[in-house]
Amino acid sequence: MSPRVGFIGLGNVGGKLAGSLLRNGVDLIVHDLDRSAARSLVDAGAAWADNPRAMAEACDVVITCLPSPAVSAAVLEADDGLLAGLGPGKVWAEMSTTDESEVRRLGSLVAATGATAMDCPVSGGCHRAATGNIAIFAGCDRATFERILPILSAMGRRILHTGPLGSATVLKVVTNYLASANLLSLCEALVIASAAGMDLNTTYEAIRVSSGNSFVHETESQVILNGSRNINFTMDLVVKDMGLFQSLAERAGVPLELSPLILDIFGDAQERYGSREWSPNVIRRLEERTGLKIRAPGFPAELIDDEPEKPGYEVCPRR
Repeated sequence: MSPRVGFIGLGNVGGKLAGSLLRNGVDLIVHDLDRSAARSLVDAGAAWADNPRAMAEACDVVITCLPSPAVSAAVLEADDGLLAGLGPGKVWAEMSTTDESEVRRLGSLVAATGATAMDCPVSGGCHRAATGNIAIFAGCDRATFERILPILSAMGRRILHTGPLGSATVLKVVTNYLASANLLSLCEALVIASAAGMDLNTTYEAIRVSSGNSFVHETESQVILNGSRNINFTMDLVVKDMGLFQSLAERAGVPLELSPLILDIFGDAQERYGSREWSPNVIRRLEERTGLKIRAPGFPAELIDDEPEKPGYEVCPRR
């Protein structure tokens, strides 16, 4: 008998991940503070849970995909939260980008109910979440990983077992830091190319075929150059992620130089343009200072993914 899966948090990423589960025939129950966010999933066959406790009581596996550690804690620890409904044999899977110490604290509370906790954040952006082609890190014991792998493979293409609970969260925060640093360097590169009189269509291709290429260039440079700036990721989320990375460094006693600067830059952009502004619009800081508009005439209006949806999944080796 296939497990019943609950999914809490149907935002930009969570709603698409839940859609992949439903599309792959998973017996799914959903919940979100905004019930309208669940409408399309319920119309497609998902059931609705009135609260996290009811979901935990009804499901074998409950996934949370939420905007902050504080929200995850509230979903678990409220009177009608997940902890009140979890028990032996059940699994809580945290797909949020969160704090490593917090996911371990909540994991200990989950373990006290007899259930098992794992962190399994995703990486690759909303467009890959929508196509089931996203990467997933999984922090848990190996037996739990093998048990949950069919569920993860319904949502993602590349799945990496990273080690014990909390390890996936550390790696997710590290990779988000790298993406944020890359975005800022690309903003500067595009502005300099424009100021030097380069055609920005040609600039994009030169970077793409060179040692300067990256996943961030192939996605976020596109939405900068086509003018949409819409990568479905907002300034407040970058600031949150950068803060999590800085906290990791401080707990480890590692004095960083670049990370505080990146946090300051995005913090300034958040104040200037708003918390819910798309993160690629951090380039506006440079556009306003230079008077340049970084656009590429004729650039495709839709994001083109060089790695389209693929069948199946691959379990990445943990060396």
